[in-house]
Amino acid sequence: MTAAGVAFAVAALAGLGTALPAEALPGVPGLSACSVSSMGPGAPYYAVELVPTGRVPGTRRARGAATISYAHSPFGLSVTPDGEYVYDLHVEFSGLPSTSGDFVVWVTKADLSEVNAVGRLDGEQKIEARVDWNKFLVVVTLEAATEPLGETWNGPIVFRGMSRSGRMHTMAGHGPFQAEPCSKYGY
Repeated sequence: MTAAGVAFAVAALAGLGTALPAEALPGVPGLSACSVSSMGPGAPYYAVELVPTGRVPGTRRARGAATISYAHSPFGLSVTPDGEYVYDLHVEFSGLPSTSGDFVVWVTKADLSEVNAVGRLDGEQKIEARVDWNKFLVVVTLEAATEPLGETWNGPIVFRGMSRSGRMHTMAGHGPFQAEPCSKYGY
């Protein structure tokens, strides 16, 4: 591929908000690495708004978001052995109330067939993790501070959000006169 072709491909990825390490751009003058955290043109598509459920007093005023970026690799993007993209997940809140428990972040497949604990929010109300699912939900619960995290949550769901790719689904079986729209179920 010519330098101009590489420059075009890198510029196209940069416009989508893809994270690329600087060493992945050898011999391409004037280009540098970009990331979703720089909030480039494609960044809103890599953000997940975390919506309060109203089940815990004081959480409706809190604001939270999860930012998704491609995990770094010497080749530009990380993938699993099965070929799935690996994402870095950055969750951050502001204004969470003081409680007797801990706010815990979970990721789960859209059908809840697999649930993984990301961990407890730190003192700055942040946490980072890796996700290798294309479509997933981010769930924040309030758990007892003294109990270890299990395979799924025990406390109430405080915030929830869905990855942009999770919102995409087939319209097969959805006729124009369907009685219950998909939005009733959150997608």
